[in-house]
Amino acid sequence: MIRNHEELKKVVEREVNNVKITDIHTHIYSKDFNKLLLWGIDELLTYHYLIAEFFRYSNMDYDKFFKMSKKEQAELVWKTLFIENTPISEAQRGVLTILNKLGLDTANKDLEYYRNYFKNISLEEYIDKVFEVSNVKCVVMTNDPFDDDERPVWEKDGNKDERFKAALRIDALLMNYPKAMEKMIKMGYDVSLNLNEKTICEIKRFLDDWAERMGALYMAASLPPSFNVPEDSARWTILDRCILKVCKERNMPFALMIGVNKNVNYELGLAGDSVGRANNSALEYLCRNYPENKFMITYLSRENQHEVLVTARKFKNLFVFGCWWFLNNPVLIEEMTRMRFELLGLSFMPQHSDARVLDQLIYKWEHSRKIISKVLFDKYSDIFDTGFAISEEDVRRDVENIFGNNFFKFLNA
Repeated sequence: MIRNHEELKKVVEREVNNVKITDIHTHIYSKDFNKLLLWGIDELLTYHYLIAEFFRYSNMDYDKFFKMSKKEQAELVWKTLFIENTPISEAQRGVLTILNKLGLDTANKDLEYYRNYFKNISLEEYIDKVFEVSNVKCVVMTNDPFDDDERPVWEKDGNKDERFKAALRIDALLMNYPKAMEKMIKMGYDVSLNLNEKTICEIKRFLDDWAERMGALYMAASLPPSFNVPEDSARWTILDRCILKVCKERNMPFALMIGVNKNVNYELGLAGDSVGRANNSALEYLCRNYPENKFMITYLSRENQHEVLVTARKFKNLFVFGCWWFLNNPVLIEEMTRMRFELLGLSFMPQHSDARVLDQLIYKWEHSRKIISKVLFDKYSDIFDTGFAISEEDVRRDVENIFGNNFFKFLNA
């Protein structure tokens, strides 16, 4: 048994640092997806987080910036955010963490120095390197059959790297059914704007076919803060009669990612989305009225975090995961993780990377491990002080659960 606080701290830090992580939500791809897999310094510097921060310092016209080549954009971001200003934001710090963990000299402010590193490493070698440095076992991709660049990969050879798992993304089906319908027709599904019984059956067939083809672990959709159910809409009909039906039949969770206000500044492209507080009663309705379905939830707004934990205490078919997007900042990760431990014990997934560039696995997990380790030590200390015995095996079990096993237990429940 662990004898004192010093020993407890060492055990917690060791186990958190050593655990092989399952990253349950990312936007990265395996090598099979060619140009969809983003990696390297120029991709890091032109990530939409940093583009948004660049425009905090620059009066350049948006259109002029986006007409530049990626190389030119990266050079401008580097000059503005890393040379002319101290890179203190979490996204800026993340780039430095990646370079440092790769063994590069971050005191060197010459961008070409970093570019040369990536020029001299193969993609296959670099994928292995990132998984090794981040200590990630496997990741779950975001896979969209409505994406004209991604779909042909699945129709031909699909994903061949076991480290990359699939999640079936169905935003288009819920948020823009007429456009989704047109694509489904081209794929050979007999659907129409009239959501009659024939169309419902075909949408279900589409979902079943693609879940099977991808080997998808769950279905997922990013939804606005205005999302509400039930309602008189095509979205609700498709969710109620198609998505939830297929998920139930396949014993597959439906992951709701709620709170995105799209394109509040459309000129910024991907960087132009914002956040809004969602109506948590919609989630409660789904959990209550579909008890044989499994739901995963992550909210984008800080203001939703307490109420969703209360909801999770009431419904065993709900799994809380991650600190998504704008919440991926140390102060909020720590606050949310403490609240979750205090209300849910160890029955959730504290983080996912949401990485869109392969390299980001390194910094997202390096930063999050430290915060989660700190909070976990504090919580163990609280019960340790009551005289409760804690062993190294207890800590190892708990850490393995919150960094991966909890997710797979929920999938297989």
